[in-house]
Amino acid sequence: MIRDFAPPPRYRTLWISDVHLGTSGCRAEQLLDFLRHHEADTLYLVGDIVDGWQLKRSWQWKQSHNDVVQKLLRKARKGTRVVYIPGNHDEAARPYCGLDFGGIAIRDEAEHRTADGRRLLVIHGDAFDGVIQYAKWLAYLGDSLYTAILQLNRGFNWVRMKLGLPYWSLSQYLKHKVKNAVNFISQFEAVLANEARRRGFDGVVCGHIHKAEIRDIDGVLYANSGDWVESLTALAEHADGRLEVLAWTAQPGGAPVSLAEPLASEGEKACVS
Repeated sequence: MIRDFAPPPRYRTLWISDVHLGTSGCRAEQLLDFLRHHEADTLYLVGDIVDGWQLKRSWQWKQSHNDVVQKLLRKARKGTRVVYIPGNHDEAARPYCGLDFGGIAIRDEAEHRTADGRRLLVIHGDAFDGVIQYAKWLAYLGDSLYTAILQLNRGFNWVRMKLGLPYWSLSQYLKHKVKNAVNFISQFEAVLANEARRRGFDGVVCGHIHKAEIRDIDGVLYANSGDWVESLTALAEHADGRLEVLAWTAQPGGAPVSLAEPLASEGEKACVS
């Protein structure tokens, strides 16, 4: 039997962050599937692609993690412009900013101009996280607690899967319900938007806090590409400059699932595919 496969959707730009290759929580199979189903002229890797913090503690590198790296290199070889902006978990790459390896440009930050003329600052965002800058020991502790929550969540969701229930994220629930976490996210978003405004940009694209978002903050576009540990999200720019959050819901090897869902942002919407 001959099957017809539609070509992957092509975007002007894709942003992916917080993959955390090298950790047990990384959803590398889903990311690999996403990369197979989506193409872009430019692909930004917005930090924490490899988790050096975790690799120092224990080695969690699966074949699927190798496959993701090979897929990214292959995209670069085939003409996709790939820009890698290291984050705090892969800060070991920061001394190489300004260099190109295997067709991948390593940069501390980048300026992106959308098709409709907006200038966007592209950074990971950890430089504006006070915990990372002034209490790194606390960041390491929080990372260990986050890893423990993910391990607990995997067992809980294994039971949910057996009962036919959808995936549920304990860490995201806590982020959205605990007042201090909610305040931290709001402050982080405001600080990033203010930095973009101060430097004359129309907006900012970042990662770091694992919360995908597109919204207007006092006239400045704030966009976050989310993560590939729980939310499985990326940010995309269409040919006309319109931005969307893409949330990958297909199982590895499965067909893409499309579902439109509006985001709380002025003039923007999210597309779940």
